[in-house]
Order: sequence, then C-alpha cells, then structure tokens
Amino acid sequence: MSDNVPETKLTVSKRRWAEEGKFLTGKITRSETDRLPPGQHLVKNWPVLDLGQQPRIQPAEWALQIIGAVENPVKLDWDAFLRLPQSSKLSDIHCVTTWSRYDNRWQGVSTHDLLDLVMPKPEAKFVMLTSYDGYTTNLPLGDFASEDGILATHWEGEPLTRDHGGPMRLVIPHLYFWKSAKWLRRIDFLPGDQAGFWERNGYHMLGDPWREQRYTHD
Repeated sequence: MSDNVPETKLTVSKRRWAEEGKFLTGKITRSETDRLPPGQHLVKNWPVLDLGQQPRIQPAEWALQIIGAVENPVKLDWDAFLRLPQSSKLSDIHCVTTWSRYDNRWQGVSTHDLLDLVMPKPEAKFVMLTSYDGYTTNLPLGDFASEDGILATHWEGEPLTRDHGGPMRLVIPHLYFWKSAKWLRRIDFLPGDQAGFWERNGYHMLGDPWREQRYTHD
C-alpha cells in the first residue's frame, strides 16, 4: 500500500470482505420507488468509519489544491473557498458496509461550480481525491460532476464535525460512500483512471450501489 495510512482492524477486515465477497446479494434490479440498494439496511444515525486517524484541521490551516488537466489550477484557502457560490443538496447515502441513511441535507460548493472555476481540459476523464489523512480514491469525471455532487462544509445545518470529515468533505451520493472522501485536500484531474486506497485493496473502481459494485470481481 503506497498511501501513508496505518493498518487497522478495519482495513484488515474490509480487505478480507473483498476477498470473500461479503454482503453480496446478486440483486441488481431497482424499482422507480425503491430507495434502498440491494444488500443495504436503513439507519437513523450516521456511523463513523475512517482509517484509524482523524486529522484535526483548523479552517485557518486548511487548503484545497486542484491540479492536473485543468485550465485554471488553484489552491484555495478557507476564505477563498467560502467565497465560491454556495449550494444546498438533499441526498441519501449508502456505505459499502451495508448501511444507508435517507435525506441528508448538505451545504457547500457544488462540484459543478468547482468545475466552472478550474475548467477541465478535454483530456481530463477522471479525478483522484487525496485527503489529509493520506486516503485516496478515484472517480470518473462524469460522476464527480453529478447533479448532487457537493464539496460539503455543513450537514443538517451545522458545520461538519471532525469525525465526519470536517471542515470539508466530498459527497457523491449515487456511489458507495467510500468514494466521498473526508478531509479533502487535493483533487487531481487525470486523463486515465488510477486506483485509490480501497480500490487497490479489492474494492470496485466505480462503486455503484444499485449494481452492487462492492468489490473488484463484481
């Protein structure tokens, strides 16, 4: 593993789940009214999952760097980030560990507005997300640019807490939540796909919960 993250009981367990195909149901159908993907169960709380460390980043120390195949690479400090257009989103979230939570209210900068700022070049097809804890994950550019995508600073009207990725995290609700990187510090726009931390450890390169794309071999 090249990411600078510790080995924990969670990482060992989740790597074993990928090898065993744990939680897979084989169901890939979805009705027009069904909100719960196959193999998921509904929760009211918001479980906390991470790689064993929760970086403490004060807004005055925080920065987001956006580099790679973009016309306007930038490094935004907290004040500059808050000066970008602000949006609100309502979405469900689905974790690969089988829990889902409905109707989460987010505030922050939509990924559409961020893309308008940096202007991806024609060769940009993917993004790689890097977090303050060393975590990485990949996304196709089209999924990063989804209508509900948001760089969230608030949840349910309150600033994001440290354990849930504050001061800012990505939210891409139509994919499993490991794709929604916490404590985001860098976005690289790339011409080709690259595996992030969990993708190198047996998890799917895309992670669509409706197709049960939990693991590499799905």
